[in-house]
Amino acid sequence: MAYALTLNNGDKLGLTDPSYPCYKNFAYMMDIQPEFMPVDKQDCYQLSVEQLKRHQIKALQISSPANPTGNIYTAERLKALNEYCREHDIAFISDELYHGLVYDETAATALQFNDKAYVINGFSKYFCMPGLRLGWIIVPEDKVREAEIIAQNIFISAPTLSQYAVLEAFDEAHLAHVKQQFQARRDFLYNALKDIFTIEFKPQGAFYLWADVSKYTDDSYEFAKQMLHEIQVATTPGVDFGQNGTKHYLRFAYTRNIEHLQEGVNRIKQWLENK
Repeated sequence: MAYALTLNNGDKLGLTDPSYPCYKNFAYMMDIQPEFMPVDKQDCYQLSVEQLKRHQIKALQISSPANPTGNIYTAERLKALNEYCREHDIAFISDELYHGLVYDETAATALQFNDKAYVINGFSKYFCMPGLRLGWIIVPEDKVREAEIIAQNIFISAPTLSQYAVLEAFDEAHLAHVKQQFQARRDFLYNALKDIFTIEFKPQGAFYLWADVSKYTDDSYEFAKQMLHEIQVATTPGVDFGQNGTKHYLRFAYTRNIEHLQEGVNRIKQWLENK
């Protein structure tokens, strides 16, 4: 991949199913084969070492908190995965873009257990600056120069204007307030939807809620299209994130204020009553 990993054409990148859809597209761009490993509610959507043993991969990429499920990896699970990857010469990539948006508990970082991990972060989520597409990656010390060479050929550097803008993002009081808002929205939407759909667990981080809608449909893609067309409520169908039972799921985002979310919930309830 483009993060100074030594991967060759045909090598395999381990990903969860479901997972953020662009991961596999990055692999395809580099002629690397994504290797999908199913995760589900039984293990709170976390990979296990036992699953890794069944796959021949050169790199593993996870996200915690995760998109679309909102789960986080426990410190114990993250440690076990990193130890296995180090023992078997598997590069570990940890997408920690939502790390500031973790509720009720603390998210562990891969760097606690693996100084060879590649950790991705940025300003899009916790720092509320999605339009800048600006972030950073921590790479092993012996890969820094390789990463610099790749970076300078792709984009050279972030625009000066963006760099000055993000200096203003480190406002701890404001960020704490934003996190409180997201937590309040999470609590509201979880409580509002859990009696309508099957919500397997309260999201632990990020700003997504993963809802099982199989009591109403076997095709969440068509279900999402109908909701958008008929009541103007936008959700993301689960099939966007993989094939592991995803046709039964929708991803809700609680990125709007509670009044807006309440209106959406009211429309969904009335719509379902009339179906």
